[in-house]
Amino acid sequence: MKKITIILIALISIQVAAQNTVSGTVFNSKQEPIEGANIYLEGTYDGCTSAEGGSFSFKTSETGTQTLVVSFLSCEPFTMVGDVSFMKDITIKLREDISALDAVVLSAGTFSAGDNSKVNALKPLDVVTTASALGDFVGALQTLPGTTTVAEDGRLFVRGGDANETQIFIDGIRVFTPYSPTTNNAPTRGRYSPFLFDGITFSTGGYSAEYGQALSSVLLLNTTDEPDQEKTDIGIMSLGAALGNTQKWKNSSLSVNASYINLAPYNAIFKSRNNWIKPFETVSGEAVFRKKTNSGLFKIYGAFDATNFELTQDDINELEGAYFKLKNNNFYLNGSYQGVLNDTWSFFSGVSLTQAKNDLNIIESKVNNDEKSLHAKMKFKNRISNRLKLYFGTEYFATQFNETYINASVAHENYGYNNNIAAVFAEADIFISKNLALKTGLRGEYSAIFKDFTMAPRVSVAYKTSSRSQVSLAYGNFYQNPSSNILKFKPDLKAENASHYIFNYQYNGDRKIFRAEGYYKNYSNLVKYDTEVTNFNSNYTSNGSGYATGLDLFWRDSKSIKNFDYWLSYSLLDTQRDYNNYPTKAQPNFANTHNASVVGKYWIDSLRSQVGISYSFASGRTYTNPNNIGFLNSKTKPFNSLSLNWAYLISPQKILYASVNNVLGFKNINGYQYANAPNLNGTFNRRALQPATDQFFFVGFFWTISDDKKSNQLDNL
Repeated sequence: MKKITIILIALISIQVAAQNTVSGTVFNSKQEPIEGANIYLEGTYDGCTSAEGGSFSFKTSETGTQTLVVSFLSCEPFTMVGDVSFMKDITIKLREDISALDAVVLSAGTFSAGDNSKVNALKPLDVVTTASALGDFVGALQTLPGTTTVAEDGRLFVRGGDANETQIFIDGIRVFTPYSPTTNNAPTRGRYSPFLFDGITFSTGGYSAEYGQALSSVLLLNTTDEPDQEKTDIGIMSLGAALGNTQKWKNSSLSVNASYINLAPYNAIFKSRNNWIKPFETVSGEAVFRKKTNSGLFKIYGAFDATNFELTQDDINELEGAYFKLKNNNFYLNGSYQGVLNDTWSFFSGVSLTQAKNDLNIIESKVNNDEKSLHAKMKFKNRISNRLKLYFGTEYFATQFNETYINASVAHENYGYNNNIAAVFAEADIFISKNLALKTGLRGEYSAIFKDFTMAPRVSVAYKTSSRSQVSLAYGNFYQNPSSNILKFKPDLKAENASHYIFNYQYNGDRKIFRAEGYYKNYSNLVKYDTEVTNFNSNYTSNGSGYATGLDLFWRDSKSIKNFDYWLSYSLLDTQRDYNNYPTKAQPNFANTHNASVVGKYWIDSLRSQVGISYSFASGRTYTNPNNIGFLNSKTKPFNSLSLNWAYLISPQKILYASVNNVLGFKNINGYQYANAPNLNGTFNRRALQPATDQFFFVGFFWTISDDKKSNQLDNL
């Protein structure tokens, strides 16, 4: 018995001696003790929680190398690997989990829209409910700061850049011909229906190294990943009709839209200076097919439109007017796949094909051109940790442009070029803490037409100043090849260049958004030529330069007034350029010093209606008055436009919609055309360039047919 007692005492002594004590203190990144942190040895039941003051202590019988895990809500887990006997009086510092919802957002220069955006400025719904937009996404974006009102053009002019400096992408793939064709002094529209998109990102500068060939801005349109229901949409409008249908299957879906527009009724009611021989007419269709796989999503997007019209425009130098006829066919196909390779790797690949054909008759000349373009891209993302994400990829652009010019006094001429660009890019998102983040990237491009390689660094840093506000700084270098009207005559120039410097402050919380952004852009290698218009015998150089600097302000509030959503925007722009055929540096005639917009939408329950108002103001634009000394020596009067719209919900699936642009009939002047020769007094007569009409009135009836009787047509408008 005595021997057994001795053995038991020895075994107990050995067990007690084998137990180790793990102890220490847990702090956060601000050196404040954490109470309630969970501490344990991985793979065992041994552990505890930290007490007040952050201290912890527990015993374990484990020996040798072990893994100590410490976790706490909103913090990244901490792990320590080592001999358990040395885990005494240790100090553990937990870092904030930057994947939390209130983490800093890298967003300098960018307006985002969509359910996943933390800095929503415009939602896709805003495209078709903004009074002045008339269902065009470009029209809605023109109510944001950073854009310039060029009423007779209709394209996006951003921060002192001309419209060619803004590029549009669908599902990450370039759109080479995003606008419908038009004639002088008649604004164009975007080709693509907003109903197929659920996300819009509009970057006014400092954008990612993933995107190139854009000096000023990129607009990213993302098609819907998964439609919410099967349905048929019918639209009957004062100017035409539209029909759409969506079908869903187990892992795939198909959405198809078609429309027909004819301006004959409009031209009959609203007379203009133009003598329409054949009114503007267009037939268009687009489709999106989606297929889900086990690890990704495959999409095909296709769009086709055919446009034609014929007219004689009032012209001060042509007694019988300037004859113009256009026939255009445009086809765009976009295919993409994005998928997950494993827990940390994902990838995206896509390709687009574009073919655009224009047949033009201008007075006594005939111009036929054909553009074929391709864009292929592949990129990878590696989520190394919550604090570090890497992106890298490659892409290829190819454009073949051919043009034939025929004139009675000039021999048959052929022009064209082949433009091939290969690019690589790499970028890293580095989250130093929940309050501080850094994005840095580098883009390299080789242009075969110039036989030149360019390197473009990009960097931005964001710091969270409070739970609802942050400041950002961004720098970027950007290159873009000159446009077709230059390269078809002179294919051996340089890529045009712009550098962006941006400071951004934004507040986002409680259904209110405020943004203030200051910027400076420096241009170099801009194209110059020495004739009135681009021509085969012009002398071309890349010696042009310029700058643009300004301040953009934006405020949106959907909280303060019940059922009322509104936003205000203002832009101050100072810009000068020495490019094209400019004899000296001057403010270009597409730039306004001041731009402002006010947009409001109010829902009236008793009338089952939404009413909207949109007001736009822009200060005068420069033009050259030959009766005075100097270049771009005068300014037009300011631009003003007040637009109204009304949507009446007949039933949850039927809606009546009406809108009037420039309801007060402001006599806006876009510029002046002067006679080629002076009159008897030695002065040059002029003709005001005004919109084709001072007002635009639109009425439509829209009907959604679906099995979901709760479907609300206002969700589509």
